[in-house]
Amino acid sequence: MTTGTADPVAAASRRLRTAAWTRTPCPPVRDLIGPDDETLAYAVQHRLTEARIRDGGRAVGRKVGLTSTAVQRQLGVDRPDFGMLFEDMACPQAEAISLDRLLQPRIEAEVAFVLADDVTDAGVTAVTVRKRVAYAVAALEIVDSRIAGWDISFADTVADNGSSGLFVLGADRVPLGAVEPVAVRMTMSVDGVPASAGTGEACLGDPLEALAWLARTALAHGDPLRAGDVVLSGALGPMVPVTHAMHVRAHLTGLGSVETTFTTP
Repeated sequence: MTTGTADPVAAASRRLRTAAWTRTPCPPVRDLIGPDDETLAYAVQHRLTEARIRDGGRAVGRKVGLTSTAVQRQLGVDRPDFGMLFEDMACPQAEAISLDRLLQPRIEAEVAFVLADDVTDAGVTAVTVRKRVAYAVAALEIVDSRIAGWDISFADTVADNGSSGLFVLGADRVPLGAVEPVAVRMTMSVDGVPASAGTGEACLGDPLEALAWLARTALAHGDPLRAGDVVLSGALGPMVPVTHAMHVRAHLTGLGSVETTFTTP
């Protein structure tokens, strides 16, 4: 149930934006928009996206979230969502990430796609969407939450831009003729110790299925995927909390490796 707030979208947007500004996690927003109201949740996300663009942010793609059953179990949700990627979220492998940029970070490894063409057909499938991909690349997504203690419902994470934080892309750009995303095997280590593992099948059955789902959903929201967009297709295994300075490296068969280092302020 939502409160009697006259404009729950505005109220939820203010709460999340204040948390980001002050670097202080806030209570969930489901008291304002309900725990499962997709329409209101994406309206909040859209309002925050517009504000970020007004502030000078540049959108560079999307992330698909909640594609892995392991991650769904970790967060207590049961369906995929998406969020926006912005230029200032991209982190080069060679540059350490200071933990003061984040609130409650967790990290996961996934297959990223960079699009060669716009995707504007409503009936796109995993088979047809692969023709729109310029290349695939190994990726690390650092997810984060403005909501205290990751106490999130589906609507909370959607409103909070899919619990997005930062992302890192690997160096190897691999055409889909040279790799089958569903067959990718992922291993991720923290300071050399195995921390997570999974396969392409963990991502909605196939990362290309996740991409096709995103393409259809983005089009339905009136903002289709465009050529040049980066798409993080979703976790291949469980997320790992980032609680201290650490080095994270993931290897994805056929796509090579991607790594990053976290440092304390």
